[in-house]
Amino acid sequence: MNATYRQIKRRYAVGLMSGTSVDGIDAAVVEIMETPGDRLRVRLVAFENRPYPAEAREEIFALFDPREATIDRVGHLNVWLGELYAEAALSAIAAAGLKPGDISVIGSHGQTILHAPEVRREGGYELRFTVQIGEGAVIAARCGIPCVTDFRAADMAAGGQGAPLVPFTEYLLYREEERTLLLQNIGGIGNMTVLPAGCAPDQVIAFDTGPGNMLIDGLVSRLYPGKNMDAGGGIARRGRVDPELLQWLQQEDYYRLPPPKSTGRELFGSAYVDKLLAVMRERGLSAEDAIATVTYLTAWSIGDAYRRFVRSRHPADEMLVGGGGSYNPVLLDFLRREMEPMGVNVRTQEEAGHNSDAKEAVAFALLADLAMAGRPGNLPSVTGARRPVVLGKISY
Repeated sequence: MNATYRQIKRRYAVGLMSGTSVDGIDAAVVEIMETPGDRLRVRLVAFENRPYPAEAREEIFALFDPREATIDRVGHLNVWLGELYAEAALSAIAAAGLKPGDISVIGSHGQTILHAPEVRREGGYELRFTVQIGEGAVIAARCGIPCVTDFRAADMAAGGQGAPLVPFTEYLLYREEERTLLLQNIGGIGNMTVLPAGCAPDQVIAFDTGPGNMLIDGLVSRLYPGKNMDAGGGIARRGRVDPELLQWLQQEDYYRLPPPKSTGRELFGSAYVDKLLAVMRERGLSAEDAIATVTYLTAWSIGDAYRRFVRSRHPADEMLVGGGGSYNPVLLDFLRREMEPMGVNVRTQEEAGHNSDAKEAVAFALLADLAMAGRPGNLPSVTGARRPVVLGKISY
């Protein structure tokens, strides 16, 4: 099957992504070309974002709380999301002017409801686990296309963190011979990929830098009923960064942990926002000042990660910023204030001719293609896994 799949030198794949911000389903249709030297070339053909129905989004947020995530509710949401992902895939395929029969594979990251990469020892075993839902069998059945899901589990079984996974595709698509690049995604969580000039796969560095939009969105949803994000940074622009609150936030131990490392809503979710609100009220801060401060925290955490773990070994030429945070001009101004004194030019994916929204969905289309070909899709130097492994589970 693997050799036969790879004989198709020009093929189409769909990638589906829903991140920690739960703002919707990203669906990308890509053309994948096999080129000489076993390289892949990827072209974005169509991209759509479909917001979650309000009731589905509410249920996802409810199940982030393990006390609410009963087996029946998780099982129900798993197949419900499968139906929604299938609709998103079919819509994107139509937007590309293609038919389901033209598509070789769908790759769906699924919706993470719990990620626990830290080792727990039980009965002499080292146990790690992660939970992404959105049933691949449903997607495959509705679309009539093989679907690859549950990408993190194989890496974790090999001793890795199961994240970040996008860096392998970034290595394939972005590396340069003469320049060192930083690829910074700012979704709910921020994650950085370091591509040293002319690097080999085992020289790529990548890790989660900390909260991206998660604390910003969390505060906005609590302080401005009916809103779930600071659109265009308008609220932060009216505030000022509070030094004492910023200093309190900077004490979080995660920032000092060396890579490989990953984080998520388990650390920076609603319980963290509760603590943040308590400190904010104790200091008598306005909503605008609090949101300006956590916006700066995101920029600081990215700059701190570069200073602490990257700069001395791999001084970078440029940072390309993608994800929802790249549309927040206040956050980008803060990020430039952090990075440009260190000689790192900051540009968005759009400024470099790419698509910020589609980047991760494109990555999971490519990871699914690699899985169907039986090719590894992780970077052990990034995730901490003992070896390269084929990622994902296939529903035919």
